[in-house]
Amino acid sequence: MIDSSNHLPLLEGIRALILQSRQRVLKQVNQTMVVTYFEIGKMIFENIQNSADRAKYSDKLMKTLSGKLTADFGRGFSYRNLNLMRQFFRTYQNRIVQTLSAQSGVPSGKVAYRFNLSWSHYVFLLKIPDTSERSFYEIESAENNWSLRELKRQFNSALFERLVLSKNKKEVATLAQKGQVIEKPADLIKDPYILEFLGMNEMASYSETELETGLIDKLQHFLLELGKGFTFVARQKRISFGEKHFHIDLVLFNRILQCFFIIDLKIGELGHKDFGQVQMYVNYYDREIRLPHENKTIGLVLCKTKENAVVEYTLPADNKQIFASQYQMVLPDKKALLKILQEEE
Repeated sequence: MIDSSNHLPLLEGIRALILQSRQRVLKQVNQTMVVTYFEIGKMIFENIQNSADRAKYSDKLMKTLSGKLTADFGRGFSYRNLNLMRQFFRTYQNRIVQTLSAQSGVPSGKVAYRFNLSWSHYVFLLKIPDTSERSFYEIESAENNWSLRELKRQFNSALFERLVLSKNKKEVATLAQKGQVIEKPADLIKDPYILEFLGMNEMASYSETELETGLIDKLQHFLLELGKGFTFVARQKRISFGEKHFHIDLVLFNRILQCFFIIDLKIGELGHKDFGQVQMYVNYYDREIRLPHENKTIGLVLCKTKENAVVEYTLPADNKQIFASQYQMVLPDKKALLKILQEEE
């Protein structure tokens, strides 16, 4: 009889290999589909460009192509989809890259394409009219491996606008070209944080413990909302000074900035005393926990409401470690959220 404990590592290794192979195949299929639709869009676009009456010819051509391609290949080539392919090429035509000869550096005649997402991702991105915003969400989706569902959630939570309102024009251009770049503690902070994934009613009565438990239960979603590079360290981390004991709600670590990230949860309105508490936690971690090669600890008070003047006059003018942000339990209409953000600007 075979000892089950001996073959478990082999079984897990085979499973991992199969899953990796499936992911590679799926990625290749998606890439092939996107490139094919891009080329179809290119052919349609160039054909219409050569016509005298583009608008009239375009409509007739699309209907003809849709009927014949659907008859030959089935679903996927409707009038709407062919228009999307044409729009896809017009929007992303700069993605064609002429490959060079390895020996001479002269164009080889072959082309390469810079597409990293699925066709469904690109269909959604085409709905975003602003070029900078669309580029930002494309980069973030690819770098963070967002599903289409997560892309839609981040868009509807106005992630781009929340970051834009805290940056100058030069940094906004960087958002469009490189996505979210984390260089300093302030780059990590959003205001507000959208926590609708917890499923907790905005008007319901709940405690800080319930909020903390909800965040832990939905940890993957919470880390995505926080941003890049976060890993979970501890909840209710106890620190002691003599006979006095304190519990830090959440402790995270950010791999990009190489620092601890402490979150203190507040159900009600933010008061100046709350900063004193989180400052104590930050000082403790800086002096007792962090290693010499790690950067200074960041503290965030996550509260239901805050008065900006209280934040401004409680924290020192050169503050780079302690922050305060509001949270919302319900994902509002994007237009309503943008109005709120602009009022707080």
